[in-house]
Amino acid sequence: MKAPVKNYLAVTKKEWNGMVVFIILIALVLAAPYVYQTFCKDKIINFKEFDKAVALLNKGKNVNGGNIIFADDTKPVNITLFTFNPNNLPDTAWRKLGLSPHQIGVIKNYEAKGGKFYTRADVKKIYSITATDYERLEPYINIPESSGHYAQKAAPGEVIEVNGADSAKLTRIRGIGPAFAMRIIRYRERLGGFYSKEQLKEVFGIDDSKYAEIKNGITINGKQINKLNVNTATFNQLRRFPYLSFKQMNAILEYHTQHGDYESIDDMKNIAILDDGILRKIGPYLVFK
Repeated sequence: MKAPVKNYLAVTKKEWNGMVVFIILIALVLAAPYVYQTFCKDKIINFKEFDKAVALLNKGKNVNGGNIIFADDTKPVNITLFTFNPNNLPDTAWRKLGLSPHQIGVIKNYEAKGGKFYTRADVKKIYSITATDYERLEPYINIPESSGHYAQKAAPGEVIEVNGADSAKLTRIRGIGPAFAMRIIRYRERLGGFYSKEQLKEVFGIDDSKYAEIKNGITINGKQINKLNVNTATFNQLRRFPYLSFKQMNAILEYHTQHGDYESIDDMKNIAILDDGILRKIGPYLVFK
């Protein structure tokens, strides 16, 4: 019995060397953290510098109800109320009235885009003006009738024809100021005129709500559209249409070169990349003879 047990527990020289190497590796792994700490000491955190940075940050902000309000966006403590016209009012005057730099910036951005205040209620529409601010300012708002041509707005029931109107006449439309009037004219010139009221929604800034505001005060005379002979049109002439891509313009010209003159809009249906929606949009602007 002893011989089998002895043979089972016997270790060869190769196995013994392996065990020695394994023990050495374990010892190295266990000793590694201590060796690292000996040669690589941790840097001491300078809490004085950290506290200084926090103090500087706190100088630039106030904490109110969990919300961080930066110092340059706080409202002035000393408020002076006086009668004022909000159109082109200087920043310093808005500041005296109790508005923060952020609120003033929103107003100036609105004016830079052509916005004007025609009534007291227009001030309330500025999203940065709170209900409390407006309630405080409303009694002091004084907008002369000549300011922003408010007195020149169209009478109730009067409609303005858009294709023949100049910028001054377009501003008579309730809801249209100088900036919108210029955008309408530029887009009208690019198209060659409007054939539908709904096309005004393609003008930058005229969304569904703005369109609903102005649609009853306008009319469209489709006879004033500047039409284009598609059979003699050049690439640059086709470029006026915002509805066509470069590939579609090239396809129109290439098809004409290969098949001859178009007889009607139906011939253009043979161009694969022109769908019915595009043809409905460009059709009123095209002639074929």
